[in-house]
Amino acid sequence: MLARLLYRDGLMLVIDKPTGFAVHRGPKGGLSLEDHFDTLRFGLPRNPALAHRLDKDTSGCLVLGRHRKALAALGKLFKQGKVGKTYWAVVEGAPVAEEGRIDLPLGKLDERRGWWMKPDRHGVPAVTTWKVMGRGDCFSWLALRPLTGRTHQLRVHCAEMGWPILGDNIYGHAPRTGGPPLHLHAREVVVPISKNKPPVKIVAPLPAHMQEPLRKCGWKGEANKAAP
Repeated sequence: MLARLLYRDGLMLVIDKPTGFAVHRGPKGGLSLEDHFDTLRFGLPRNPALAHRLDKDTSGCLVLGRHRKALAALGKLFKQGKVGKTYWAVVEGAPVAEEGRIDLPLGKLDERRGWWMKPDRHGVPAVTTWKVMGRGDCFSWLALRPLTGRTHQLRVHCAEMGWPILGDNIYGHAPRTGGPPLHLHAREVVVPISKNKPPVKIVAPLPAHMQEPLRKCGWKGEANKAAP
């Protein structure tokens, strides 16, 4: 956990979440990131807590509040859409345009399937903007910005546009087991945590499994560190 710490101040921490690791225990139990938060106290009496969520299979910037007051402030910022979030994704195929906006409400696919989602015109609003960062022979590199925070929003939106995220075994073409990891990474967060200081901007390094596909789409390494 300490090796994955990207940022620390008196109010919040940002860690680089690994792919394939749940942020909290689900109904079936099992280990989660929360089980290791005691190593991130840095002298405070309580463990830090999640200010938002990332899917189990998504990697990258995960924000934690260090105490109750900070957690309440962060929760309000996320709820009001004031935290800037940029994800990088490798998608199958390619958009025709160079950038765009997806406005597609979402609802639960099936109550028995937990968090699985589907397009639903009577569902909750879900809006994503996207930009092509590079193109390869079979894949494209996109920067995705969710303007709302719905479960599986980016995965469903990309799939419905005809370019599912590589490794998506729910909404894409990946097999249920044995396929590649999900190529979706929370690349950057911008958090206006202080009223008297500029927003805090944190960038998470790319996971190993995304680097080669992105190179084929034009990524030049961490010289491309800043999100668009």
